[in-house]
Amino acid sequence: MQTSALINLGNVSDIPLGQGACFIVHDQEIAVFRSRDGCIFAVENRCPHRQGPLCEGIVGGGKVICPLHGHKFDLTTGKGSDSQECIKVFKAWEKDQNIMLEEVVS
Repeated sequence: MQTSALINLGNVSDIPLGQGACFIVHDQEIAVFRSRDGCIFAVENRCPHRQGPLCEGIVGGGKVICPLHGHKFDLTTGKGSDSQECIKVFKAWEKDQNIMLEEVVS
């Protein structure tokens, strides 16, 4: 049975608009992005191609571009520009000026 836990990652202003940051949650690297329109996205931090740090990638149009080799990933579905690549997506949002992350626990 799976349950979920809410994690407060801190103040939303800690991530500038249009940028990302890496958070460690239970030994897992999670890239959290704040798009220019203020939406919050969270995905696993490592690109499956060459393990590039996605939190350092360029964000725009609902996608993040890996800073190492330019592979693109959809921030809502995790689908990559290469049909064989996909990243894990986490549910994240802003609540009372804080970034909230829902972690699924098995």
